[in-house]
Amino acid sequence: MEPIRTWPDTVPPDERTLGWTVLEWVTEMILQPDGPQAGEPFTFTPEQVRILLRWFQVDDVGRFVHRAGTVRRIKGWGKDPFLAVLSLVEFAGPCRFGGWAPDGSPIAVPHPAPWVQIAAVSLTQTRNTMRLFPGMMSPTFIETYGVDPGKEIVYSRCGGVIEAVTSSPRALEGGRATFVLMNETQHWLGNNSGHDMAMTIAGNVGKSRGGGARTMQITNAPLPGEDSVAEQTWEAWSKITEGKAVDPGMYYDSVEAPATVDMSDEESLREGIVSARGDAHWLDVDWIMSTIYQGTYPPWQSRRMFLNQLTTPDDALIAPPEWDVLACEDRLQPGDEVVLGFDGGRTDDATALVAIRVTDLLAQPLGVWEKPDGPRGDGWEVDRSEVDGVVRQAFEVYNVRAMFADVALWESYIDTWSTDFRDQLLIKASPKSAIGRDMRGGLRELTEANERLVAAVRDRKLKHTGDATLRRHTLNARRRPNNFGVSFGKDGRESKRKVDAYAALMLAYLALWRLLESGKRRGPIDRRVVVLR
Repeated sequence: MEPIRTWPDTVPPDERTLGWTVLEWVTEMILQPDGPQAGEPFTFTPEQVRILLRWFQVDDVGRFVHRAGTVRRIKGWGKDPFLAVLSLVEFAGPCRFGGWAPDGSPIAVPHPAPWVQIAAVSLTQTRNTMRLFPGMMSPTFIETYGVDPGKEIVYSRCGGVIEAVTSSPRALEGGRATFVLMNETQHWLGNNSGHDMAMTIAGNVGKSRGGGARTMQITNAPLPGEDSVAEQTWEAWSKITEGKAVDPGMYYDSVEAPATVDMSDEESLREGIVSARGDAHWLDVDWIMSTIYQGTYPPWQSRRMFLNQLTTPDDALIAPPEWDVLACEDRLQPGDEVVLGFDGGRTDDATALVAIRVTDLLAQPLGVWEKPDGPRGDGWEVDRSEVDGVVRQAFEVYNVRAMFADVALWESYIDTWSTDFRDQLLIKASPKSAIGRDMRGGLRELTEANERLVAAVRDRKLKHTGDATLRRHTLNARRRPNNFGVSFGKDGRESKRKVDAYAALMLAYLALWRLLESGKRRGPIDRRVVVLR
């Protein structure tokens, strides 16, 4: 069973990483802090070596390629020891670019004034890392750098500092740390000052002299909807991979078991754990399985902790494994018979156009427009002419049989589309319009449409192209019960987590259902793929 990786499992060329020098220094200076090999030279796993080589990658002028990193792994993988070593490297080791050797390889040198912070929202979390340092510092390390490992704040002879900091953003303000380890960011929430801590750290690192200061997060899979710093980072990374945000030099390294893992099947679960643990062979798979089957943790928690999967909260409409298993390599082809769903926004809300192929329920976004993060989003408004062009192109390329569009904010465009394309549509979206319908009314019909779509997902009748934006919007959707059943909505009125592409998908599915119910469509279709209830 192959894991899902956020980063290719490759390494940069030898002449573009400081990592090999770092590895040599660690072997000479750092000890294994605990376990059967306690007191022996610290040994990285091959997977950790690759992470280290990638993290210390430099470009053609010696600048770091990655400015902020995240290592997301399952419980027990060894995140704390690994990042403790990285912190000691930043404290005393060869962690900065110092020029080029005659053979073209980069020279790694210590930072002249290192200031390392171990940050967390509780003192207990910082202790997880701080308590490792005394056992990791070899006698050679202590003598060479003049360190007293028993101190609460560790100083080196050259003025280097390692300190633990907790949830006091005001106390952090103005610091000039050269490296910050952000511990267990899945616990960094708004109500425990975690958000403020993250913003303060980002500001401090951003003003570092020479721009070489960096941060590294360690985390388990965050709980979607909790709005932890770990979740915010995951969403930022997702937008970068979707091409919807500028990459500021982010390194996000996660190894996750695939969505096909069936936790009720012992063999499937075993393979999932093995794929997610990587080469952390000290993790006892049988012991983990017994922990899961004891029922101490709910299934969603077991998936987060032991499969590194992003599992949904209790009010989530669709779970990641339910959605991910429907991805396929198929794509829409010119001339395909399709129905369209459209949900439009203007500034804050996204705008989405989604097609479903009538014959086999292949869902594919034709366009999703959403406000960019950061300064690029200031004053942003969707390009309506571009959206209009994509809609018109869809009618040219595909055989569009129905289109349902929410009229809010787009009345004039939808009126024009209705006039221009009514003759090729087999059904009308509403009594008053060939394409337009008002989602603010018809709660019963929309609720039933949502329930049909969710049932099609769970029964694996729908399939999709694996589009990352549609996935994000779908997993953002929350259950919203009403008098007619279960509808959907955002996780909060002011939430920045968009669901508009899912709304467009639901409208497309409603159009498909209405088309088939009308009897106006002729031609082959496997009706077993459509949930008609």
